[in-house]
Amino acid sequence: MGAVVQQVGVGLAIGFAIRVVFAAVEVAGEVIGFQMGLNFASFFDPSLNAQTSAVARFFGQMALFLFIVMNGHLLVLLAVVKSFKSFPVDQNFLEALKHMKVLDLGVDLFASGLWIALPLVGMLMFANLALGIVSRVAPQMNIYAIGFPITLTVGLVGMAATLPMLDQPFLALMTRAIDIFSAI
Repeated sequence: MGAVVQQVGVGLAIGFAIRVVFAAVEVAGEVIGFQMGLNFASFFDPSLNAQTSAVARFFGQMALFLFIVMNGHLLVLLAVVKSFKSFPVDQNFLEALKHMKVLDLGVDLFASGLWIALPLVGMLMFANLALGIVSRVAPQMNIYAIGFPITLTVGLVGMAATLPMLDQPFLALMTRAIDIFSAI
């Protein structure tokens, strides 16, 4: 019974590690959506049982497509094989849990999410700075009327420009998540 609990625990840890990779990309989408002003466009996500923004769902779907394209299912199977070598079938579940260090992925979740979102946040901050200067130079312009479309346009152009570069951080996160199960 103890060996079954250990193997179920290792399998749940593999699933949690892969979910953390997807959550990091979704956190980047939440940050970008907040900066673009699109956080009000939220949907109910039944898998998370919570509200998520449209940009976060878009980034989550792009991460899913990347997972399929870069053979993520094979990487997960590789993690399962490595877990049998690293954590042999015995009843020492707590020792296996101590070596996995799955909790370190929580730090990587926020750090990687912010690193993925950083170029777009910088672009949007520059656009907001420019809008602030325009509102001070020409106070008769209604900055609320032109600010949202400009911010939205800059955000969408920035997403189109930076989305092809999402594969490198996603692959780095996947390999970090898989290396947890091969290191003792």
